[in-house]
Amino acid sequence: MNTLISKCKEARKPLVVAGCVPQGSRDTKELEGVSVVGVQQIDRVVEVVEETLKGHEVRLLTRKTLPALDLPKVRKNKFIEILPINVGCLGACTYCKTKHARGHLGSYTVDSLVGRVKTVIADGVREIWLSSEDTGAYGRDIGANLPTLLNAIVAELPPDGSTMLRIGMTNPPYILEHLKEIADVLRHPCVYSFLHVPVQSGSDAILTAMNREYTVSEFRTVVDTLNELVPGMQIATDIICGFPGETDGDFAQTVNLVKEYKFPQVHISQFYPRPGTPAARMKKVPSTIVKKRSRELTSVFEAFTPYNGMEGRVERIWITEIATDGIHLVGHTKGYVQVLVIGPESLLGASAIVKITSVGRWSVFGEVIETLNTVPTKRTPNQENSSACCKSYASYACSNEPEPCSCRPDSCEAQLTSEECTVSKNNSWIEDRNSKNLIGWFLRRRRNHVQKMKEDGITPRLKKKQIWVLGNMSEWGIIDRALLGGMFVSFSIIIAVVIRLGFRIMSSNES
Repeated sequence: MNTLISKCKEARKPLVVAGCVPQGSRDTKELEGVSVVGVQQIDRVVEVVEETLKGHEVRLLTRKTLPALDLPKVRKNKFIEILPINVGCLGACTYCKTKHARGHLGSYTVDSLVGRVKTVIADGVREIWLSSEDTGAYGRDIGANLPTLLNAIVAELPPDGSTMLRIGMTNPPYILEHLKEIADVLRHPCVYSFLHVPVQSGSDAILTAMNREYTVSEFRTVVDTLNELVPGMQIATDIICGFPGETDGDFAQTVNLVKEYKFPQVHISQFYPRPGTPAARMKKVPSTIVKKRSRELTSVFEAFTPYNGMEGRVERIWITEIATDGIHLVGHTKGYVQVLVIGPESLLGASAIVKITSVGRWSVFGEVIETLNTVPTKRTPNQENSSACCKSYASYACSNEPEPCSCRPDSCEAQLTSEECTVSKNNSWIEDRNSKNLIGWFLRRRRNHVQKMKEDGITPRLKKKQIWVLGNMSEWGIIDRALLGGMFVSFSIIIAVVIRLGFRIMSSNES
């Protein structure tokens, strides 16, 4: 943050800083001379930006009522809605600065949250992530509780499973009394069987110093109960290494806890004293020891193989994004295991039945067997009376209808061929990224361009003897033709150089 602020100041750019840091550390030197917006005033960001552009410095940090849930937004991923259910928390952890910024618990009403859920489902959202500093504490300030909210939301989810719910992070103290009700919700077919429950330390002494308000035994109760009651349950946790006062024995208890449960996801951090927190005044563990413990715990965690045994299984996944290699699509199982598949981008927002072909350390690879719920495409004039689900490979989408289309497995029959879907077990993730990234980018760019033309109602005229290579040649632009031409020229030069070297070697051998 400080680096970005410095760059903006040097470039003489108008700057607005928002979020927890300016709210909790408003006297930070780097914030001098810039406009700031607090976490409870985000609904006034337009006003602050306009004043900043006029040359005024605005500092809007006074707490007020909760921001409206229906503020205009541009989603980073159009298929995912991040829905805050409350702000602030009831805890007072000695190391935490968030409480300083977010303040005491403030929950949205059940009705307002359910209303928002209805709206985003109508917008085509496929995953709803409930967000909170502590999901389990929801409603304690307004006479409600988390199970009541979850049941109300689940009742609004489409019965075909096209939209999934993911419950956010919850600390152990506030779900202990609702474990069975939470388990009931996590078993629901439209809810991911996944929960993020931070433990922070495997030592009761350290948990007391952190003021976490639970014991290791109570954390175990949460994990054991959910694992018992929810098939395929996946639990992620957090660990802080080197908290003030942590002994070798305390750290050993943490390592043993992680080894015992073999959590598929562990967020490991080194203690950092946040200014103004009680922990910042405690006697620190030497940084060399903190780093050593962090490395040791990371090594223990990375030795786990949480997805062994999944190969060959058939799973339903929900696909919401493109992987960083630009080739694979990213989906998640009901247990929120990341699955990488190859398929057209029109699968984004759809769910599919896949066969797991190979497993890696951080994710698994799958082959699409059947496409289920797909995303309606934009209406075009010749689609006004269309109501059937289309079966073409190119779109994998239901034709547009006035009502959101829900395709049954037996009506949307388009499937990828095994050659197009299969991920080789012998190819590692890194090899795939390095060897196929350019070609994958080029193929996707062509497919997107063709699809865009079709959506805009542009149908290119075909010649009788037209040849199709990586898409319709007549649809290619100047840049595309230049790029392909450059590829052929480069390939020709390489062949020429190889042939010339061969002649030289033969000549030298003859002489």
